[in-house]
Amino acid sequence: MAVSAFTVGVDGPILTPDEAAFLAEARPWGVILFARNIETPDQVRALTGTIRNLLGEATPILIDQEGGRVQRIGPPHWRQWLPPLDHVAASRGCVRAMYLRGLLIGQELHALGIDVNCAPTCDVAMRDTHPFLRNRCFGETAETVTRMARALSDGMADAGVLAVMKHMPGHGRGRVDSHFALPCSDADLATLEASDFAPFRALNDLPMGMTAHMLFPAIDDLPVTHSPRLIRDVIRGSIGFDGLLMSDDIGMNALGGAVVDRALRAQAAGCDLILHCNGDLAERRALAAALPPMGPEAQRRAGAALGHRRAAVPIDIPAREAELAALMEGRADG
Repeated sequence: MAVSAFTVGVDGPILTPDEAAFLAEARPWGVILFARNIETPDQVRALTGTIRNLLGEATPILIDQEGGRVQRIGPPHWRQWLPPLDHVAASRGCVRAMYLRGLLIGQELHALGIDVNCAPTCDVAMRDTHPFLRNRCFGETAETVTRMARALSDGMADAGVLAVMKHMPGHGRGRVDSHFALPCSDADLATLEASDFAPFRALNDLPMGMTAHMLFPAIDDLPVTHSPRLIRDVIRGSIGFDGLLMSDDIGMNALGGAVVDRALRAQAAGCDLILHCNGDLAERRALAAALPPMGPEAQRRAGAALGHRRAAVPIDIPAREAELAALMEGRADG
């Protein structure tokens, strides 16, 4: 059976009839939600329920809930989270505090019918990392990033939510915002292998990953999302990642050309899944018409990724909130 090779966003807090008809016909692999889709807990549960009624109960529903600026659900109905870098500093690098953060974020998402979180950001922060990314990272060393990203992912998994590690194979040397321009790393391969790529290698058992719209001239003259060499030799090769690989948002202006052409190039380069977040319905229709379904290997990886979903463990929410607060305030050891 053909499996669609794209995940799309939707326009608002409820599906329009045209959107519902598109989803039912195009059958995207998943749907990603943004702040524009979020109002109240009951409304979000109704939206995720409607999506699954159209596409099937197993359909993954994604979100970006990192904390800080990249937080699609927040007050008054949900918690406000520190940016990841600030959380690590405030907790003095406490692994247990990061696990609890993942557990509580996951619990909030799972209660809404959201089962995939596009986190953790496994990029190693540099002193000159662009501000759009820097405080979304967990630290300035590969070791710190790896420990924190593993703890967050484990916490989310225990709450029934899958992690998507990003941005492979490392975005930390980007000095421009990839929403608007193409970042470029000037590091040599040995430096990249020892630092930027190291967290992804250590976390290569996670079920899903997302590419960086990033240029690595030491390896190729194409950005990662469009580079067969970087995907084959680095992400699949030296990093050893065999999970489901999705593109970062194909609409970001780091990539040139029309959106459909960007998507086709990304799929040809080795992305299993194309992520289309912010285009209009006409653009989604064009993408669905042009993009071939997943091939056998991509289908295998997609099935394996969703096979990692498990039932949420019972969570004593007030107790875990109190434990996290104590760890963040230095009133407990973790």
